[in-house]
Amino acid sequence: MKAKHIQHLYRRIGFGILPSELNKLSKKSKKEVVNNLFKSSKNITPLEVDTSEIKNIFSGSMMMNSKLDPETRRKIQKISRKKQIELNVAWVDRLTNSPEVLREKMTLFWANHFVCEDNSITYIQQFNNTLRKHAMGNFKDFVNAVSKEAAMTKYLNTKQNRKQKPNENFARELMELFTLGEGHYNEEDIKESAKAFTGYSHNLQGEFVFRKRQHDESEKTFFGKTGNFSGEDIVAIILEQKQCATYICGKIYRYFVNDAIDEKHVNAMANVFYKNYDIENLMRFVLTSDWFYDEKHIGTKIKSPIEFLVGIKTLVPTKFKNPKQLLYLQKLLGQTLLDPPNVAGWKGGRNWIDSNTIVLRLKLPSLLLNNAYISKVKQGQDDAQIEAKKEVFKKNFGKFYRTEVNWDYFNNQFKNVEMKEFQNHLLACEVNETAKQYLNALDKVSKQEYCIQLMSLPEYQMC
Repeated sequence: MKAKHIQHLYRRIGFGILPSELNKLSKKSKKEVVNNLFKSSKNITPLEVDTSEIKNIFSGSMMMNSKLDPETRRKIQKISRKKQIELNVAWVDRLTNSPEVLREKMTLFWANHFVCEDNSITYIQQFNNTLRKHAMGNFKDFVNAVSKEAAMTKYLNTKQNRKQKPNENFARELMELFTLGEGHYNEEDIKESAKAFTGYSHNLQGEFVFRKRQHDESEKTFFGKTGNFSGEDIVAIILEQKQCATYICGKIYRYFVNDAIDEKHVNAMANVFYKNYDIENLMRFVLTSDWFYDEKHIGTKIKSPIEFLVGIKTLVPTKFKNPKQLLYLQKLLGQTLLDPPNVAGWKGGRNWIDSNTIVLRLKLPSLLLNNAYISKVKQGQDDAQIEAKKEVFKKNFGKFYRTEVNWDYFNNQFKNVEMKEFQNHLLACEVNETAKQYLNALDKVSKQEYCIQLMSLPEYQMC
């Protein structure tokens, strides 16, 4: 398989690929490379932070009652806020280091499809692992699992959905955002399907509970069918619509292939997906298709903030001394894990970039890796002059992000890579003429400095 195509593959289903792995895979066929990806992502490794303190509270004597007293509730909320920071950092680390790279990238994709948030670390961690578990499984099972998650029943008010007073929030978003897309259902479909999800709830531990007495047992008419439908029946009827397969394939195409839809390719994907709604089969079809590797798709997508950050950490392992700084940085860039802007999630594409975020993105590699200093060293400057300049930048900018950078790892990974080959490893697209002139004018004094210089180009924003 061509090195360029392997790099494209790993930028889309992961966050890049290091030289040693690239050299190894270059000797294999496309089928072998893709098969290895799926094989390595067969395992499901839950992402967990220590929530034993909260579990101990739940298992205590106060759990004899169904409600928590205000003081206990405040204590749990305080612990949850701290633990959500830990979970955010752990998720970024997982994205950077997991051997299950495809499953983790799919989990990130689904987190912006089945959008949900909650202030309970127990519920949101459980939801995150449900995404991970079903990320490459059967879509029907996936939708049903999500509909029963404690975080989702809270987020879209399914807990308040009772036969005496139906709440339509979940039913509406199920069709508009999760399965069909806007315009492929009517208000009556929403009302009737909402009745089917009455009684969905959970206990304090986050386990699904079906409250039969709150469930509407009457007949419902949905998409031309009539019966005493359950929530699972509604999901099954929705998936009978070919539009569901087309809608999901369109979102996957925009995320993994190109922001501009090619209807021919999406329809081909939908034909594969509609057969049995097997996500792995769909992704295997996409990643083995010749069109996935077309030149028009390579280096044409803007990295999301998380793809940008994790990509940097993949090349040069970087640890934030204060974990809150990582979250603050995500906020500045416009994508904070576990904290979506609304139920529709992040729009992506060109929306990732504005006048503020592009300036931060261009400065960030030097801020994180080099005390804010971007080297433009010319012949005649000695080490003392260079270090003096670094100290000035450190004084002015270094205080913002205190990081531990593992340059030894980077140097080891790139020890056999010549300087002239660096662009091919770090950049997904060709640099423009101005950038070429800039790079040619630089004295490439070290691989570290040149890495930062390349990361500080607009072209590094693309994958």
